[in-house]
Amino acid sequence: MSTVVPGLVDAQVNGAAGIDLTAEPDRLWEVAAALPAYGVVAFVPTIITSDPAARDQALRTLAAGPPAGWSGAEPLGLHFEGPMIAPTRKGAHPEHWLRPPSLELIDGWSREAGVVIVTIAPELPGAIEVIERLTGRGIVVSVGHTAAGVADVTAALDAGARYLTHLGNAMAPMHAREPGPVGAAFGGDALHSPVAGLIVDGHHLDPRFVRAAWRALGPDRFLSVSDTTAALGMPDGPTRLGEQDVVVSAGTVRLADGTLAGSAASLLDCLRVLVAQTGCTIEEAVATATTTPLGLLGLPPREERIRLTDDLRLETDVEVD
Repeated sequence: MSTVVPGLVDAQVNGAAGIDLTAEPDRLWEVAAALPAYGVVAFVPTIITSDPAARDQALRTLAAGPPAGWSGAEPLGLHFEGPMIAPTRKGAHPEHWLRPPSLELIDGWSREAGVVIVTIAPELPGAIEVIERLTGRGIVVSVGHTAAGVADVTAALDAGARYLTHLGNAMAPMHAREPGPVGAAFGGDALHSPVAGLIVDGHHLDPRFVRAAWRALGPDRFLSVSDTTAALGMPDGPTRLGEQDVVVSAGTVRLADGTLAGSAASLLDCLRVLVAQTGCTIEEAVATATTTPLGLLGLPPREERIRLTDDLRLETDVEVD
């Protein structure tokens, strides 16, 4: 038995096939060419906190378009994950490139220029003004890598933020009297109901957290991302995340100190884990990686279709209606 479903949309891709997009943004189209083998037909290339030259090069490469004869997954625009993030929640981001929010830093960032998502810590001084400016330019602002309390998250949502980057990772934990970003997502009301990205790779989140998130968010606000890296499709061993050495081992990608540094999983890998941990249907899982990311980005449904086996493995090449 097999099922035909829409081609997948991965809203957080740091690299693939041995290529890191922050270290080598000029190889974006090679990463894009590698992704259809994993059922992905469109994606958001992600540049982590780094030398500003990496962001500039990524924008130039995207604007230049693909080389002649190219085929692959369509890059929908860039995600700048940082540098306006909290030092205490930086995760695998290099601290020396962190910067405070400022209008000068985001000069030239717009949807038209090729930026579709920006992750920011809303508790930082100046962040709310930056969020308002970015959303006014058509960019999806995401709360992430943050020590924010729920009041900070609410202020960000009021300013136009609509997303949470890898919920449960690189953010303050949920407490009874200070629920933080997780509580803001789980307990969202009619005015404050952000979409949340989750890395359900079997390593970033405990299954109980995944089940709680599924019940709280549902497929409309539960957005499956891979957060995959250059490790995708590569054997265990050393590789890179931006300028940092990382090690791929037993399905994880980590810095030398053990900090998780993205994933080695494909989006299909994550959907298999999601079904196993929540009991949701294949159709519900696929929605978290198709209609949910496209809805967040304000984009129409894709025409491409893929055929999956009953255990969510790719059976055929991408097809176009």
